[in-house]
Amino acid sequence: MSGVYQHFRPEEKEFIDQVLDWRQSVEDFYSPKLTDFLDPRQQLIVSSLIGENNDVRCSFFGGSEESERKRAIIYPEYYEPSLEDFQVGLYEIDYPRKFIQLDHRTVLGTIMSLGLKRDKFGDIIVSGDRIQLLLAEEIEDFILTQLTQMGRANVSIQKKAEKPIESDEKWHESEKTASSLRLDTIVATAYNLSRQKAQTLIQQGLARVNWEKIEQPSYECMAGDVLSVRGFGRSKMIAIHGKTKKDKWRITIGILK
Repeated sequence: MSGVYQHFRPEEKEFIDQVLDWRQSVEDFYSPKLTDFLDPRQQLIVSSLIGENNDVRCSFFGGSEESERKRAIIYPEYYEPSLEDFQVGLYEIDYPRKFIQLDHRTVLGTIMSLGLKRDKFGDIIVSGDRIQLLLAEEIEDFILTQLTQMGRANVSIQKKAEKPIESDEKWHESEKTASSLRLDTIVATAYNLSRQKAQTLIQQGLARVNWEKIEQPSYECMAGDVLSVRGFGRSKMIAIHGKTKKDKWRITIGILK
């Protein structure tokens, strides 16, 4: 079993153990397991540990194909999951648009202040003055009754039976080369900064990897990681393709515009 952990970060051990428990449960009881919302790195770990051609398989859905955060269903080979099985609900926030502006940060902060764990809701989609939430349907009653105010504004939540709106935010993908997979190198590459500038930002506590503050410039990035640097926005390591003849890493990076 120890051989499994060597392919991942030490701090991911707890999540790896959880995924292995899910897989074992599906094998033992021959019934599907629905997870909470997973970030892109967690989705990659689940895919790596479950595989595609085994007796136990996995599928992901977060409200649309473009969703960043998704729930997983881990299931025996006989089972064919439907979109309804993921229990993802789409909800829109109704608020006095003429008098206030709501943004992603305000909505996220308000929901978190209700005591909900981040893994119980998926993407927050902003398009103009429209804001939609993708939530685990098991928290629907709680959200509808408790999410009544954001800042000084009274709000209400309406469930929608349509497809999610298209977000104003767009990921722009590009292939790049980097001398290493260190966080300072990847930040410099992603945001067109000097490595010294990237190191300073990281050491000042302005960088996050998978929503966790990382202050070590030598921290190694992996595929599926979501990065953010205050003042520069978000990026993600979509893929690591290996090394070039000049011993540089070929990577695909997405930048949120």
